[in-house]
Amino acid sequence: MATPDVPLVSGADVEAAAELLEGVVRHTPLHHSRGLADRVGGPVWLKCENLQRTGSFKIRGAYTRISRLTDEERARGVVAASAGNHAQGVALAARLLGARATIFMPETAPLPKVAATRAYGAEIRMIGQSLSEPLVAAAEHAEATGSVFIHPFDHPDVIAGQGTVGLEVLEQCPDVATVLVCTGGGGLVSGMAAAIKARRPDVKVVAVQAEAAAAFPGSLAVGHPVSLRSMSTMADGIAVASPGDLTFAHVRGLVDEVRTVTEEDLSRALLFCLERAKLVVEPAGVAAVAAVLADPAAFPPPVVAVISGGNIDPVLLLKVVQHGMASAGRYLSLRLRVPDRPGSLAAVLAELAAVGANVLEVEHERTDTQLHLGEVEVFVVVETRGPDHADEVCAALTRAGYAVTPS
Repeated sequence: MATPDVPLVSGADVEAAAELLEGVVRHTPLHHSRGLADRVGGPVWLKCENLQRTGSFKIRGAYTRISRLTDEERARGVVAASAGNHAQGVALAARLLGARATIFMPETAPLPKVAATRAYGAEIRMIGQSLSEPLVAAAEHAEATGSVFIHPFDHPDVIAGQGTVGLEVLEQCPDVATVLVCTGGGGLVSGMAAAIKARRPDVKVVAVQAEAAAAFPGSLAVGHPVSLRSMSTMADGIAVASPGDLTFAHVRGLVDEVRTVTEEDLSRALLFCLERAKLVVEPAGVAAVAAVLADPAAFPPPVVAVISGGNIDPVLLLKVVQHGMASAGRYLSLRLRVPDRPGSLAAVLAELAAVGANVLEVEHERTDTQLHLGEVEVFVVVETRGPDHADEVCAALTRAGYAVTPS
């Protein structure tokens, strides 16, 4: 089944959207990352859309789309389905333009995103455990009430609005060679590719998807959008089961490469942004940085990696930081057997202190049938300074006569 040819958004379309958005959206900063530059071997910049109004790029496309409705259409209201960032973008855009907004969100949506969407003045309706049910409910609501459905990515106005990020990148980094873009349904990368290729066709545009929710590779392979059977990723903002016809056409025609990153890559990148760039980001928003960290030699500098959003639930942030610490070798879990007599545990802790490892957890096990009489197994979790330090910790315990088993 071939995808029908659809007209692509042009550079002029994106420039028109930029005029429309002047004074509405922030021209977000370009932050130089020395930590990434050292890995890549040339300048690397972070385009900080996490500092945009509503905490993501979504306000750009939502405002462009709603502003181009007729007065009669706006009077009927707008409706959207979203787990968070699109919801906030539509809610704020509707408020700024005097339209009533109804947003359907899954019951699993992060509470801070729900609260923010409501604070922008939208009516929130919670339904289902994934985005599928809200999408159906939003379509039914539009049919019943005459409200205009604002698609999260597959509309020319939305794509043109998102593409204004690309114009800013070209203005802020005129010699850019590679641009990496976090990608779910493809609205942001479609618009950015349209803007960038119109002015600088030599710039390499790379779409980055979460490996566990990557719809574009399979779709591109068969030549038309196909739906994933399942998705499981912390990056809920880019967990989209299928591209749209319009975004598929843009990615196929304008994007140079589609890459995927693992959950561990995302965790490491989020931790990197917190520690090195001092930026609060969400897992979906850090996919481009994750790609650079995972394979820095693949991208000719100067590189711009778009951080697409920063709306993260504090509970998830805690979990992701812990996961990222483990992925980065900052947490080390060990099992070792010691004599079951007074002072044995103290001796182990002294060895760990001597090598500079911070003990986080300690457990004893005396009832394992594989233990010898008079022997106890100690499970210990320590905080290290990284993989090299973790190796040093293990070596020190081994030299002290302990049989060490990573856990």
